[in-house]
Amino acid sequence: MSAYGGVEAGGTKFVCAIGSGPDKLETEISFATTTPRETIDQALAFFREYQQRKELLAVGVGSFGPVDLNPVSPTFGYITTTPKPGWVNTELLGRIRRALGVPVGFDTDVNVAALGEATWGAAKGLETFAYVTVGTGIGGGGIVNGRLMHGLLHPEIGHMRLPHDFDDDPYRGACSVHGDCFEGLAAGPALLGRWGRSAEELAPDHPAWSLEAHYLALGLTNLILTLSPQRIVMGGGIMKQTTLFQMVRRNVLQLLNGYLQVPTILEQIDQYIVPAELGDRSGVLGAMALAQKAVANLR
Repeated sequence: MSAYGGVEAGGTKFVCAIGSGPDKLETEISFATTTPRETIDQALAFFREYQQRKELLAVGVGSFGPVDLNPVSPTFGYITTTPKPGWVNTELLGRIRRALGVPVGFDTDVNVAALGEATWGAAKGLETFAYVTVGTGIGGGGIVNGRLMHGLLHPEIGHMRLPHDFDDDPYRGACSVHGDCFEGLAAGPALLGRWGRSAEELAPDHPAWSLEAHYLALGLTNLILTLSPQRIVMGGGIMKQTTLFQMVRRNVLQLLNGYLQVPTILEQIDQYIVPAELGDRSGVLGAMALAQKAVANLR
């Protein structure tokens, strides 16, 4: 028996799993993200215990960032300039590869979640799509022409700048770097800072949600006009608010104002902006898919 390992390395918690797909998960564990040494050691212990009994073919890692994805860089596979205390310039890929002795795939947490949705979820069969997660922060990634989004660094969709009417919304934003960027206006800390209550505490008819839908739609409209994705898949805790999807779709149509005469958007918006089918497991399952790609790349 052999399987693949997946690591969803989040700023709040790590999720590790072993298997080969959504219906073939052998074991899974999650634990708090503390110090780099303690947290990485916990992940390694989980996989080493499995290696004592069965073969682990490869591991995929989707990490919070920013991260270095340049294979020729001396800090390739590092978490770099993160605001997470204690994690700046932390080697992740190399440490896991040396300790386990197997191929290791490495990418951003949102790109890996996108890969999970492309492999088994809401983006299966698509060549170009965007994945956006809205929770404690806002992250984005996806696939363009069949390849995960990379470039000079990697997408930082959460920090795009949006129109902000201070008369309508005097809240200055929650982002420690940019203030009122996409994340600063629409992520969980912004809801708490603006309304004094977390997303979970806000009633479905609270005015917070109409403003939230407005900002989310602004961000998605920018993605539609720049990347021309075949679909937008959305995940994260904020998107569990069931009324939000319809509000966002309606706002996107208003913002586009008929400019894109595409039936997929004009007539099938409910199938164009969609929830992640894999739910909270998009990340760890995508990490498994990345492990499978790491093995395929060796052939």
